[in-house]
Amino acid sequence: MITFSILFLLTISVSAQDKKAKDLLDQVTAKVKSYNNITIDFKYSLNNSKENINQDSKGNVTMKGNQYVLNFMGVTKVFDGKKTYTIVPEDEEITISTVNEKDDNAITPSKMLTFFNSGYKYTMDIVQNVKGRKIQYIKLVPVSTKDQRKEVLLGIDIQTKHIYNLIEIGKKGTKTTLTVNSFKTNQPLSKNQFTFAASKYPNYYINKLD
Repeated sequence: MITFSILFLLTISVSAQDKKAKDLLDQVTAKVKSYNNITIDFKYSLNNSKENINQDSKGNVTMKGNQYVLNFMGVTKVFDGKKTYTIVPEDEEITISTVNEKDDNAITPSKMLTFFNSGYKYTMDIVQNVKGRKIQYIKLVPVSTKDQRKEVLLGIDIQTKHIYNLIEIGKKGTKTTLTVNSFKTNQPLSKNQFTFAASKYPNYYINKLD
């Protein structure tokens, strides 16, 4: 009887945690959707102690709806809502491909702030104080057994309801961390912000995948 009571209380506790996690994720999604556009400067870290890998990179991304311009590791990616243009200055090459975001399981920039709404089980995790900011972590476990990630930890600034960081832990020990250094909203953008103009790259080789 005592064991049953403990199990019952644990079940209630976990359910309450799940509801708290869902409520917080819903608040984050609502906040993201309330902005006309978002510009983020971020740091990306890749670590695997077994393979002795430790890499840090910086980047930035501007998003409006499902459109985005991403600058990362010397490469620019432009998604105009239909096609992705990958611009590599080092090789003077541009790759153009059609993207069906509904079929793409990867966390693309346009999904980065709302990817958690499907395909995961979630529970509340630890709270950390980061330079005076209270960061609540939510643990997300992929539902699909084919997913190479063991779990994802999403750090949320409790006051602003903005994502502070995203930690992905792979089944083979790889850990990637994306930390938001600055989060700007409703910035004045050019009307051609998400439009690719081939005339800007006269000497580039253009590779059309479809």
